[in-house]
Amino acid sequence: MPIKIDITKSKSIWKDKIRLARKDRLEELDVEFTRAQETSADTSAIVTKKQELRDYPTQVDSATTLDEIKAVWDTDKLGDK
Repeated sequence: MPIKIDITKSKSIWKDKIRLARKDRLEELDVEFTRAQETSADTSAIVTKKQELRDYPTQVDSATTLDEIKAVWDTDKLGDK
């Protein structure tokens, strides 16, 4: 009997993994944002980076295979899997 993969459960696990990986980076960006605001510097790049990190879990929703779920991970922004 072949192993059956529960895609819904896999998505949920992967989203949790993404949320954990992005937590520290979002906190770093919060500090950068606050510092930029204190000096009246442009915060648009920081806001864009934060939004990209927030969007990763929703990108998992459109995946239909395990490979597609795994492909959502961006090692440049989230680090190693």
